[in-house]
Amino acid sequence: MKISTIFFDLDDTLYPSSSGLSLKIKERIGIYMQERLNIPAGEMQSLRRKYFEQYGTTLRGLQANYNIDMPDFLAYVHDLPLREYIQPNPALHAVLRDLPVKKLIFTNADIHHARRVLQVLELEQFFEGIVDVVALEPFCKPMPESFGIALAAAGETDPSRCVMIDDLPRTTRAARDIGLFSILFGQQESSPDANATLSEWSGLPELLI
Repeated sequence: MKISTIFFDLDDTLYPSSSGLSLKIKERIGIYMQERLNIPAGEMQSLRRKYFEQYGTTLRGLQANYNIDMPDFLAYVHDLPLREYIQPNPALHAVLRDLPVKKLIFTNADIHHARRVLQVLELEQFFEGIVDVVALEPFCKPMPESFGIALAAAGETDPSRCVMIDDLPRTTRAARDIGLFSILFGQQESSPDANATLSEWSGLPELLI
């Protein structure tokens, strides 16, 4: 396989979902919706799920239906003590160090959160860029337009030379559909939504051969 660029998702991919960090982010999204937008607590969870499914992210749904300040929202929901949840992973560090291809973060979070996560994980030196939710506006993963933006940011014109690693099946499915080699991270069994699955970072180089 001739690969020149790998796009890595951030949350629940570069660190394990068991860390609890993403759950705390979702919790803060709910608090924001209640306190800043006056959305009743009884409606918050179903509305958040609806927006996630319909618009790609809760943020995009709130932007479409409420007058919200995107920087304020992003700063609020990511205002967490990251070191209490995530730690460096030597296996991931070693794999990224030895992969001789361009590597970018491709995330529905914002660049400030991504940089903080990379710093805590001690991975900043391995990534040449971050394609974040601000760069993707008005789109987000898994919209096809978001992949076009990411490919352009990487200087890629041929999706078949690129890989997308993500923990969400809808993202790996969308990546595969536009021609990227997609890897669903976090499970061992094969999936109809990805070209391959990966549960341990040490297995990534073999998938790329």
